[in-house]
Amino acid sequence: MDKRSLGWGAGFLFLSVAFGAFGAHALKAVLNTDQLGQWHTAVQYQFYHGLGLLVLAMAGDRLPSRSVKAIRTVFVAGVWLFCGSIYLLSTRELLGIGAATSLLGPIRPVGGLCFLGGWIVLLITALRRTD
Repeated sequence: MDKRSLGWGAGFLFLSVAFGAFGAHALKAVLNTDQLGQWHTAVQYQFYHGLGLLVLAMAGDRLPSRSVKAIRTVFVAGVWLFCGSIYLLSTRELLGIGAATSLLGPIRPVGGLCFLGGWIVLLITALRRTD
């Protein structure tokens, strides 16, 4: 079992539950509907990719270690870049970082590409496997 993927996955899942609860309770009173929707999107993608890391941890022994490391790396980067930028963008007014929008906006698609890259590496790795 790939302990690094398991650790990252469990950590991201823990935080996605915490961030989801925080958004539903603490932020509900201070963010508008669009901002809460953005927050929720970040929580969802973080959760999905936390689960993806758990699956990777379980399948890690049956996949080339190089592929496992590549998938884990881009999933972790994707969570930080995609979800992290959405968390910050959705709360930018509350945090007083409105000027950071021009920096954070372009980061989001890079994180999305990381997610896509991880899934495509997993797909190619799975298709190349001959058992």
